[in-house]
Parts: sequence; C-alpha cells; structure tokens
Amino acid sequence: MGGLENGVVNLINRSDPDIFDHQICCLSKTGTAESRLEKKVPIFEMNKCDGHDWKMMYRLLQLMKDQKPHIVHTRNWGSVDAIIPAKLAGVPIVIHSEHGWNNDDPRGKNIKRRIARKLLSYLVDHLIAVSDDIKKWMVQSVGIDTKKISVIINGVDTKKFHIGDKESVKSAFGFSSNDFIIGTVGRLSPIKNQQILLKAFSKLDHKQKSFRLVLVGDGPEKNRLNELKEKLPWGERIFFLGLRNDINQILQMFDVFVLPSKSEGICNTILEAMASGLPVIATHVGGNPELVVDNSTGFLIPSNDPDILSASLNRYLDGKDGINIYHGNNARQRAVNNFSLDKMVSGYEKIYTDLIYKKRSSLCQRE
Repeated sequence: MGGLENGVVNLINRSDPDIFDHQICCLSKTGTAESRLEKKVPIFEMNKCDGHDWKMMYRLLQLMKDQKPHIVHTRNWGSVDAIIPAKLAGVPIVIHSEHGWNNDDPRGKNIKRRIARKLLSYLVDHLIAVSDDIKKWMVQSVGIDTKKISVIINGVDTKKFHIGDKESVKSAFGFSSNDFIIGTVGRLSPIKNQQILLKAFSKLDHKQKSFRLVLVGDGPEKNRLNELKEKLPWGERIFFLGLRNDINQILQMFDVFVLPSKSEGICNTILEAMASGLPVIATHVGGNPELVVDNSTGFLIPSNDPDILSASLNRYLDGKDGINIYHGNNARQRAVNNFSLDKMVSGYEKIYTDLIYKKRSSLCQRE
C-alpha cells in the first residue's frame, strides 16, 4: 500500500459509476489496498516472475483481448510492460502515468529506462504526471513532448482526514496528553530515509519535555531501523506501529508530521497530514515543495541532514507564537482549497472523456 495504490483506490471509489467501469490488473498479485475498495471491482493477478517474464506479455495480450477495455491506464515503470500488449490487442486508448521513482533509480536517471520510456511514449495517447517536478523530468530528461503531458496532483479526502480531539486520541493509543508526538507514515524503505528522523529525534532535549516518535508502515528497512533504535539514546521512546488501516485516527494524535524522503513524487501522506491540521516538515525534494509552503504550513529542509531536521523540530517543540496551531490551520486550509479528491477525480475523468470523444469511431468498432 503506497501513494500510487492509494490514488487508484480513491479514483475508483469516487468516479462516476454511470460512465466508468473499472478493472484492475496487478502484474504480480493484489495486496492490502484491495480492502479499501468500496465497489466490487474485478482484479486480475498476472503473477509475474522475478526479472524479465516474457510469458507475462502474452498473458496480458490475452487478457486485453478477452476483456476488450476501451482504455488501458498504466502507472509507473513497473507497469510499462502492459503498453505493447495493449496496442497489439487493439485497445483504442492507452494512458501512462508517472507517480515517482523506484528505490533502485531514485531520480529517474537510468539511461535504459529513459530510452524505453521515450520509445513507449509514441505508443501512448496521453501521459500524466502527479507533480510539476515529474512533468519537468519527463520533458527534459526523457524527451517527451510537453503538449502530450497533463499534471494531476493527488487529492485527499478532507472529510475522512480532519482535525480531531488530540488528547482523547492520544489516550486511546496509550500516550499521555503531555506527550509531544512526532510522527511519520510511509513504507520503511531506503528512499523514505526514516533513519535520519531517528537520528534527529535522538538529538532533542528529552529532559525538557516528554517526546515520542511514532512510525507507521512496514518494509525492507524495518530490521535496520529497529537496530538503529536500540543503539540511539532515548530509543525506548520510539514506536513502530506497523501497517495500519486507521491512519486518519493516528494522524489526529500527532503534534507534527515529518517526511524525510530522499525522493518523492506527490506524497499522499503529506496531504493526509495537512488535512488533519498538522504542521509538516518535509525534505525539499520532488513534489514536496508543491504541497508544503515553507514557514506557512510547515518547513522544507535539505535531504539527509539530521541537524537541520532536529532544529526544525525544536521550532515546534518550543511552540513560540503559536506556530504549531498557525501552521497546522494553514495546512488544513490549503488541503481543502487545493487538493480535494473531487478535483483529482474530475481531472482524470476529463482526460478519459476527452480521449473517448476523439477516438469515438474506434470505440464504436470495438463494441
């Protein structure tokens, strides 16, 4: 469950059922995101083998011939394998989205992948970037025509994610109302760089106040982070909650949200934290500056600098001039005004319907 999967779930749950009928194709197998679907959606698992699985291309071709979709929408590098089968199956409309980069290619610099993306773009009717930063990369590094790319920033459910009764939520999770809780939500992976957060947390003056660090999520860095926790001062005040399906409640007990990533597309958890009225400290990478307004809704900091992160945390720990409330309220208002789910969904639906209108003759022949 990540930002990409979260976006797909939100789009399917919110799109107009009288116009759009969704199916999901997982190149490997489905995961925890399936439980959040509010509609009955067919899910096809391709069970892709590790590495190059050429037989999967044939299975995708057969699936598309059987299902006869009007639109195939692939997302990120991991699903570009479906573009050629879609064209061979005669799918009228093929769309590709870029949501961010992989752990093994954190800034999209891999030359072979850039060349492949460029060549595959000729087979795609339209491309979507989830941030201006990613669109800039698609144009300047991959060489795709800017006119062929739209930017649709992820949206957040501002009714589900909202300001709550912080003290009662803290109590429900076993914390004291006096505990100042620093939190983060995300996959425990190298690109998310939670190590810097643990190091910055250890630098705080714990004798002055009761601080707690809460990490939500799971992933390949879990054991390494636990080992680091045992070595650092105040490690007993660091808590790993694992995968959760109650993120909206957990965010309500945080006092500040931190995202220390090395690279990002558009981070859904930043949007969820903002909608929950939290000040956000995020690294100045990827699409983060498109969400966080420095010194207004939070702080933007350099990547991989625990000292600056610790200093930024201290600004909120001091709480002078009501900065916590001021930044938190600004963050909530910005999320409501600029990053609603309805705005995101209407953006996708407009692209779908515009392309359907242009390809209506092909669609009629497919029926």
